[in-house]
Amino acid sequence: MDRVTYGDGRDHDQGHDHDSDDEPELAGYEPHGNRPLRSARKVQLMRAVVVLGIVALVLPGILTTYSLAKATAGAACAANVAYRVPSARSSTVRFELFGPAGVGWVCYSVGAYGGDRKPVAALGLIPSYPTQADLRQLQPQDSLNP
Repeated sequence: MDRVTYGDGRDHDQGHDHDSDDEPELAGYEPHGNRPLRSARKVQLMRAVVVLGIVALVLPGILTTYSLAKATAGAACAANVAYRVPSARSSTVRFELFGPAGVGWVCYSVGAYGGDRKPVAALGLIPSYPTQADLRQLQPQDSLNP
């Protein structure tokens, strides 16, 4: 450590922390005592603001992802129904937790086979438009054969 001597004869050690005696602005300072830094009401308000902020950041992404998946599933379902069940009047798609093929989007034909709603294809969690290989006529052994 280097010792510096000022013109008025005071010595100063460089690199040492100073005690509160050397800092007059800290003399008599007592950090908050036994009471908390913030009141319970202020802590609750800050927690609510943080939770609302996180929801405001995350919710738009979830809603956008859901709407895009629903639009893709609707287009994929329309193609599946048009190719697999040409006698159907329309198609509908639903996200199901306990569907015939498990969790995911399930495509239904509407109006075919006497007007009932029948499952046509399981589109999965992340639906995609079917390829030509995916679009084939249903066989009797298919699990989602309407």
